[in-house]
Amino acid sequence: MQGLIMEIRAGTGGKEAAIFASDLYRMYTRFATQKNWPVKTLSSNRTTLGGFKEVIFEISSPDAYEQLKYEGGIHRVQRIPATEKSGRVHTSTATVAIMTKVSTVEVNINPSDIKYETFRSSGPGGQNVNKVETAVRLIHAPSGVVVECQIERSQARNKERAIEMLRAKLYETKQREQQEKMGDQRREQIGTADRSEKIRTYNVPQNRLTDHRINKSWHNLSDIMEGKLDKMIASFKK
Repeated sequence: MQGLIMEIRAGTGGKEAAIFASDLYRMYTRFATQKNWPVKTLSSNRTTLGGFKEVIFEISSPDAYEQLKYEGGIHRVQRIPATEKSGRVHTSTATVAIMTKVSTVEVNINPSDIKYETFRSSGPGGQNVNKVETAVRLIHAPSGVVVECQIERSQARNKERAIEMLRAKLYETKQREQQEKMGDQRREQIGTADRSEKIRTYNVPQNRLTDHRINKSWHNLSDIMEGKLDKMIASFKK
């Protein structure tokens, strides 16, 4: 079953950015669950406060990419952190990358180009939680792309999933290079997943979400964060 791989990383804002990355992960996985789409976390790096420095997961559905392909880019949140005593609104960011799962025909990887490493899977704060090195890290020499997978119990399965992640990342890079060659046509597109683009602002005090690409706002942010994304997604199909 085809689907997508989503990568969410904490951006500017320190611990609050990591919490926001976790909030986005929850939003997207709840949306997928409501659609009955299988979700599996491939790799994550948690903070001690429960946030994510990075989380990578797959959604296995032929409809997932078409529904979520416009989510790639920089997401910005404006809110009062729980640790803020003065009640001052902080701004933090997280980046979202959407990568379609691709076949070996679309991206051919030479096994000799991959450096293969194993390590112990880790929990919050980076401490090792397994005594056996089942986690896998792949380094693609020609591109410098590095991927990790530690969710499976066996090293072989983690390696298999890591190769899927690597293939998706290489395909994304290939697409981005093609888009950059298109010049002005690229700038006219919505949702190129370019990480330099601030695509959306989540204003929590005003319960408002604004997408800057289509200059449209929704005033039900609390519902959206619970995974109710259908109306927002529909706005990109018009």
